[in-house]
Amino acid sequence: MQSPKPSTPTPEQIRRAPKALLHDHLDGGLRPGTIVDIARATGYDALPETDPDKLGTWFREAADSGSLERYLETFAHTCAVMQTRDALFRVAAECAEDLAADGVVYAEVRYAPEQHLEGGLSLEEVVEAVNDGFREGERRAREDGNRIRVGALLTAMRHAARSQEIAELANRYRDLGVVGFDIAGAEAGYPPTRHLDAFEYLKRENNHFTIHAGEAFGLPSIWQALQWCGADRLGHGVRIIDDISAEGRGGAAGVKLGRLASYVRDKRVPLEMCPTSNLQTGAASSYAEHPIGLLRRLHFRVTVNTDNRLMSGTSMSREFEHLVEAFDYTLDDMQWFTVNAMKSAFIPFDERLAMINEVIKPGYAELKAEWLFRQSAAAPPVASDSVAEEG
Repeated sequence: MQSPKPSTPTPEQIRRAPKALLHDHLDGGLRPGTIVDIARATGYDALPETDPDKLGTWFREAADSGSLERYLETFAHTCAVMQTRDALFRVAAECAEDLAADGVVYAEVRYAPEQHLEGGLSLEEVVEAVNDGFREGERRAREDGNRIRVGALLTAMRHAARSQEIAELANRYRDLGVVGFDIAGAEAGYPPTRHLDAFEYLKRENNHFTIHAGEAFGLPSIWQALQWCGADRLGHGVRIIDDISAEGRGGAAGVKLGRLASYVRDKRVPLEMCPTSNLQTGAASSYAEHPIGLLRRLHFRVTVNTDNRLMSGTSMSREFEHLVEAFDYTLDDMQWFTVNAMKSAFIPFDERLAMINEVIKPGYAELKAEWLFRQSAAAPPVASDSVAEEG
């Protein structure tokens, strides 16, 4: 008997599928109602809307501008309400709950501690509040029948001068919930090489780091992140498509990779792709034209991510729904992306392997086996005459 042809997963199956998330910003994923509540409690009166539904719409529309710089401006409001321990704890706990409810079993969530000091907190107090919030969110998720593990990535802003300090902070908390380091912010004019001291320090300490590169800026940003800074992963990396021959973008046959693209693929450098966010910032024109389609066919180590769930009005399930529609992806494709992400996580190898073999693969196997039970349920009832009973 031949195996059935893989079918398109339903939205409900996509939601239930175990997912791994590597690129999600804490200050880009708040619930609109939480922003309104904290603003009211802390006296922050600069919100453009105070109705949660209208505020959520405002964030999405403001971010949907085609400009990375305009997109980043929306964070002024979310960061403004994340300046106390209680606020940071609440936002982190809700983040873990929301991701777990969406089927995410492993997440690395990043934030910049230096952006949460206006209320008088120290860098250490910021990290501890967020870590405590993640643990609380994991606990609440378990109570709701979901399970998730969340690790923090500490981000330094590439236009500032605190990267060494944040790198040292990430190293101090590496066994206490922080799994790595990142730099973020506008790429143009702020190359990653400005932070070489931080990256050299992290390498000496055998610590992990990812770098936002190849999103709004092109191949030089990717090249510097890898060859000068030694990044373990690329945040976005979507502009690697510029080093792949144009005639091959519609399919894998006849594609020619440049030296940098070949290096990224050969070295299995993880690409933290964020399709909806890329559409908003102008890095791609549509889901169907997003480079992720070709990069997946060429077997780059591509992962699917949310970036900023509030600004993009998205979730991991919605990202996969868009990709399923654009590229006819199956559960096998979803599993491939998810295993890629888990292989690329910043937790120890044995823990990554256990997550793949004991959570992710069994979860997809169960979903892929559901056709058997649907087939059985649709079959006509067996006759109850004497011939059938004797047979």
